[in-house]
Amino acid sequence: MPNIDVLDMAGKKVGETELSEAVFGIEPNTVVMHQMVVNYLANNRQGTQSALTRSEVRGGGRKPWKQKGTGHARQGSTRAPQWTHGGVVFAPKPRSYRFSVNKKVKRLAMKSAFSSKLSDSEIVVLEKLTLDEYKTKTIAEMLKAIGADKKALIVLSEVDKKVINSARNIPGVKTAQVNTLNVYDIVNADKLVIVKDAVSKIEEVYS
Repeated sequence: MPNIDVLDMAGKKVGETELSEAVFGIEPNTVVMHQMVVNYLANNRQGTQSALTRSEVRGGGRKPWKQKGTGHARQGSTRAPQWTHGGVVFAPKPRSYRFSVNKKVKRLAMKSAFSSKLSDSEIVVLEKLTLDEYKTKTIAEMLKAIGADKKALIVLSEVDKKVINSARNIPGVKTAQVNTLNVYDIVNADKLVIVKDAVSKIEEVYS
């Protein structure tokens, strides 16, 4: 089983912990990881874009000039796509971009993302993360101390409003609970900061 150092909020090593081979030690499957990233981005699309076709724009009911003898190309309407103020060819209409992925693929993608982060030394395990008050500065100093002061994803075992609200003002920093994790956020982060009690929950869910 892979071992990883456990740090405190000051960045000092306070111990080690074993990570599950089944979750953090598999060969990453980049194909399913890509599929889940595409799924996440597609499901977040609003799909509200809309444009008018030539049958929907106003005007153009009269033939602009006679069919023959003018020297111009024949035209039946001033609202054809090649005209200014004309309709749009294959105009986009509101639609849903959502598609589903089966559970086995989701689990494999999550385990691949965790394993990829560990192999790239981009996982930091914190002994605990607690705040006495809402303080963005405390979170910023903690992230700097553990070397995660760029794009970081902080994984909590449960909702902690003090941590969540203190971290949300820091550019590039996101928080998540074990049950709200997704492959996109894991892959997108430079560092994955996991509180120790959240590690056991991740292993319980995905092993």
